[in-house]
Amino acid sequence: MASDKKGGDKVKKRLAQIVATAPPMPLADGASPAVLDRLWSVVLSRRNADPALSHSARLLSRGTAKIAQKFGEEAVECLIEAARGNRAALVAESADVLYHLIVMWVDAGVRTEEVWAELQRREGVSGVAEKAARPREIPLALGVPTKKIP
Repeated sequence: MASDKKGGDKVKKRLAQIVATAPPMPLADGASPAVLDRLWSVVLSRRNADPALSHSARLLSRGTAKIAQKFGEEAVECLIEAARGNRAALVAESADVLYHLIVMWVDAGVRTEEVWAELQRREGVSGVAEKAARPREIPLALGVPTKKIP
């Protein structure tokens, strides 16, 4: 029986290696980052829709705390799939994370262009240098203690 378990563990490990090294799935025709801008527009258009008919409207009607909670749940599910090495589930959970992030942006009045501009500003800047240049006083000034890794 112990050898059966050991053999099963070897099979699982080998399957995880195969999945981790599999070539990327082909993209759907027309797949591009512009889908995020379109999704943001759809979520924005659902702000005043009937929550019984629109998942986005339902989330937005529940308020910022619930939206943030849902985003966090989806992020954790994404992390779990990454840790498991489950590539297909990681892709699916990543899409959920991006959707819920966009719902959070719409709730906060953040436009995609603002985020793209910030990413563009950081492009080509060393991550270490960029993080070192960030003001550390802001969270403390807002009364938010942080143990965030610098």
